[in-house]
Amino acid sequence: MGFFGVGATPASTRVDGEANVTVTTDASAPEHPSSPIPVQGKPVGAGLRVPLGETGLKIFPLFLGGAEFGWHVDLAKAHRILDAYVERGGNAVKTSDGYAAGRSEHIIGEWMARRAIRDEIVLGVRIGRHPDHPGLGSVNLIRSVEASLGRLKTDHLDVLYLDAGADSQSSLEDTLATAEWLVESGKVRSLGSIGHSAAQLVEARILASAGYPRLTVLEVPYNVLRQNEFDSDLRLVAGAQGIAVTPSQALEHGYLSGVHRSRAKVGSSVRGSQIAAAMNRRGARTLRALDRIGAELSIPTGAVAIAWLLAQRIVVAPIVNVYAVEHVDELVQGVGAKLSRAQLAEIAKAAQ
Repeated sequence: MGFFGVGATPASTRVDGEANVTVTTDASAPEHPSSPIPVQGKPVGAGLRVPLGETGLKIFPLFLGGAEFGWHVDLAKAHRILDAYVERGGNAVKTSDGYAAGRSEHIIGEWMARRAIRDEIVLGVRIGRHPDHPGLGSVNLIRSVEASLGRLKTDHLDVLYLDAGADSQSSLEDTLATAEWLVESGKVRSLGSIGHSAAQLVEARILASAGYPRLTVLEVPYNVLRQNEFDSDLRLVAGAQGIAVTPSQALEHGYLSGVHRSRAKVGSSVRGSQIAAAMNRRGARTLRALDRIGAELSIPTGAVAIAWLLAQRIVVAPIVNVYAVEHVDELVQGVGAKLSRAQLAEIAKAAQ
């Protein structure tokens, strides 16, 4: 990624003889009459908020994920990405105690502290995969939350995502009993689910009727190429319970951004193998459909993939993990794009 900056040019002053007013001019400022007018105040996107299910929280309908922070993205670059997201109206950030062994949380915590922006951010944190406190057992769950609070420099988490895939031993009732204490103590405001089956969501709702806190948010891998994992009982149960869905893998490891189109160029890394897995006839056919619709709407291909997710009524906010500021610029365009029935039908046909 290239960054282009303009060096500071000293300002000059002149006196308007007729009005006797001193006017300050900046020699670096464009003087052409068609130059853009500076925009003051809150970004346009700041007025776009949707309810996050039954949590009582309202968010920008695109979560910025921190999976790359501390791994492929260092602190300074991550802060520029976070700044760009907020400047475009974003207010929902999601990370995990397992991302880069907690470094992602540290980077986000530093950013919130330096910008004094914590109260403006809806913060979601996935718990269960940190090597020091693995699983969802009572002791490790409390230790994980306390450790995350410390790294994030905050006193509460807005959404605590419980990662069922990280623990096959602890019972759901025991986990929710511990989570109840975390909610009552003010350390957690609401609970999310990752990896729970449809049957477990039903069990959780039964337990909620007995006084345990409810699972009100669901993270599940879901995109136009990956629909089978969610278009089943899990989707029916989530819809019936009014659970807010925040899909991960919104761009299928980056393939749906349209950047990667050749197996020879993606490399042999884990990420390269994940992208290459989508490079088949179905993937190419779907990408062509997204390309065509993107050209029609004058938005990037990846933004069309985001718009497709937001067109699914059960989806509240996809989660996108980016590693460059320009990726934020591209993907937020999907929030404002509305796909027609004909365009949705074209994508559905291509993805069959």
